[in-house]
Amino acid sequence: MGGHATGSARDDGTRPSRAGYERHGTRRRAAFGAAGCAVIVAALLSPARAGAAPPPAPALDAPEGTALLPNIDDDTRRCRLRPGDLDRLDVAVDRRLAACHDAADEVVNGAEDLRDLTPVRVRPTRADGAAGGRVSVPAAQRPYVRIFIERDGRYVPLGGAGRLTAREVRQGARLAVEGRDIVRDTRRWDGRVDLTLTMAGAEARRAALTLRMTPVLLQHDLQRARHVFAAAPGPGAPDSGQPAEVPVHTRPPGQWRQFADSLRAATRAAGLPDRELRFQAGSSRWWRDIWRQDVVEPGYVSKPTPGGTPHTLRVLLRSPNHWKSADGRKESLRRAGRLLFRDLRGPGVGVVQQYTTRRGPGVDELLNFTGNVESLPPYPGHPRGRIVYGATARRHPDPSFTRMLRAQRQQEPVVLDTSWLIAGHADETVHVVRADNARGWTLAVSDPRLALGLLREARRAGAGGQRLFADTVAPDKPTVDEFLRHEAAEGDNADAARHVDGQLKVLLRETGLRTDELVRLPVLYARVESRPGGPRRHIAFSPALANGLSLTARDYAAPVPHGPRVRGRDLFRDAAERALTASGVRVRWVENFSWAHLSLGEVHCATNALREIGPPPAR
Repeated sequence: MGGHATGSARDDGTRPSRAGYERHGTRRRAAFGAAGCAVIVAALLSPARAGAAPPPAPALDAPEGTALLPNIDDDTRRCRLRPGDLDRLDVAVDRRLAACHDAADEVVNGAEDLRDLTPVRVRPTRADGAAGGRVSVPAAQRPYVRIFIERDGRYVPLGGAGRLTAREVRQGARLAVEGRDIVRDTRRWDGRVDLTLTMAGAEARRAALTLRMTPVLLQHDLQRARHVFAAAPGPGAPDSGQPAEVPVHTRPPGQWRQFADSLRAATRAAGLPDRELRFQAGSSRWWRDIWRQDVVEPGYVSKPTPGGTPHTLRVLLRSPNHWKSADGRKESLRRAGRLLFRDLRGPGVGVVQQYTTRRGPGVDELLNFTGNVESLPPYPGHPRGRIVYGATARRHPDPSFTRMLRAQRQQEPVVLDTSWLIAGHADETVHVVRADNARGWTLAVSDPRLALGLLREARRAGAGGQRLFADTVAPDKPTVDEFLRHEAAEGDNADAARHVDGQLKVLLRETGLRTDELVRLPVLYARVESRPGGPRRHIAFSPALANGLSLTARDYAAPVPHGPRVRGRDLFRDAAERALTASGVRVRWVENFSWAHLSLGEVHCATNALREIGPPPAR
């Protein structure tokens, strides 16, 4: 519904009640009937031609509602990368790229750009002689908004003074309000924009209207993937003095063709057109940073329109990874994130980067990867779903980034303890999948106990001497018996299972899901040193089946597990297919053992998706 605010001349300068205005409107409708209403509407839309006397009370109307969009896309594709931008180890490059968007200039960049603005009408009213009026915004809110006015058939900036001519006051004026940023920190700005119309002259006459910035909502895995992107290999030249873009593993990814071909087969089977699967080649300096899930978390903003179809902009939240050169003299955001500006920013798509260099000792760059930011679909009590991320007091993401997530005030975060994992990402152990239950969804979860049980089953079937990952390039291929003996001595999987139990305790409490609704997937874990002499943390020793990519609510791209075989059947693969099929999910297998798994990631880590965005739920 459109917003509306009025004012009139009163000795105390206050506005009359809305109820009083509505009673006045009711009497007018009763007197004039349907024909009179048409005259009034015409007067509002074209007061000079209608010939009706302007009402004395000034008023501001928002005919399409009071929602304000952050106009941070690039409708005319004017923002370009310069030669060398992908490689420069300089945070100035990142700041420049993020600063270029439609709200960065004082121009309405065409009809599509105008749709991103919120229309506001100054209703016709009385002007005292040549005196005009002024539209103002409080000083603290001005950096976040720009007001345009239609003059001579085009929209131009109203300017800081906000002056309206006497003619514009008498005939009415069309404004368009542009949001210039998202809400990042409610202590600085809570998304509110207060417009005040003040009439010049002897009488103090005012009208007010409040607009609000729309919140950024994260997409979720039940929404169909409309565009999928992943990395492609580069030449991998040595790069002395550059920071380790992924400070975990230096092994070069391999067997890209097997990964790419199986991913394409999966997306085709799910109905995604070939043109909507993109493989991005990185620079020779950092191409080994293949983790597309970890450089961005896609979200969106949406506002209603008169036609009923919401107008939506995608907002890509760039990971807050910030690193320095070996000598400490240069700094940069994660350079793979610059591909967002090259390949994805454009009409209807903007990029936001939020980070701070003033970090406490608990900030861990691995937890700043956006694979550590996931979301739950809507469920009772949370009509827009919830954010999920991993953090503890001693190991957590950039606080300015999580503050930005919370500042949207729509998807209350669920925080999990992921500190026991080397990468420490929320996507490593849980994944949303559809289900035939009251919510329509449940969680697929890593289950090391199930994996150990399948190894014991293989041993009982006489396959104890079989080597795990025998058909892969894995450097470590223990037999089933060897792995079980190691587990009996070290208890790595028993420990991992206790940590997963702790995560599930939080998730079940927060969502109301029952234990018997979970989809359990077999995954083996191992504890290794996170760095020489550092704490021992867990990695997925076998491909983490919960760390896959949902292509639709019913199509799930999972990493081939290469589990133990009995009578020619992969026990891990069969168990995963049974569990997911029972939930109505089709498994699309992707070969990522060499490309991603051996570098401590899986299909989900190595891909990302822009998903179908439906209408926002009713508030």
